[in-house]
Amino acid sequence: EVQLVESGGGLVQPGGSLRLSCAASGFTVSNTTMMWVRQPPGKGLEWVSTLLRGGDRTYYSDSVKGRFTASRDNPKNTVYLQMDSLKIGDTAVYYCATGLSFPPRIQTPGTQVTVSS
Repeated sequence: EVQLVESGGGLVQPGGSLRLSCAASGFTVSNTTMMWVRQPPGKGLEWVSTLLRGGDRTYYSDSVKGRFTASRDNPKNTVYLQMDSLKIGDTAVYYCATGLSFPPRIQTPGTQVTVSS
């Protein structure tokens, strides 16, 4: 059974950092394209980042490029989203998902990130 569990969200001040984790089971993240998306309050899903399978090629939305870094830890079968220089506009529920298609099928509760002073 494919399962994803996000964690690492929280409350942080503008300019701060958080690292989100997405622990996977039922499949191997090293062989799977992974995606991070987010849903700001009152808005629809936004694509954040895609980490292609089989390597370290990553793509980012313009709104997070240069501030966020996606990565994977193959032995832990986990993907991460390092978020630096956070802005109030980054406040959202963050989800990880598999595949290239947007919007992805969301099957998890996500993790809440709140950026506020």
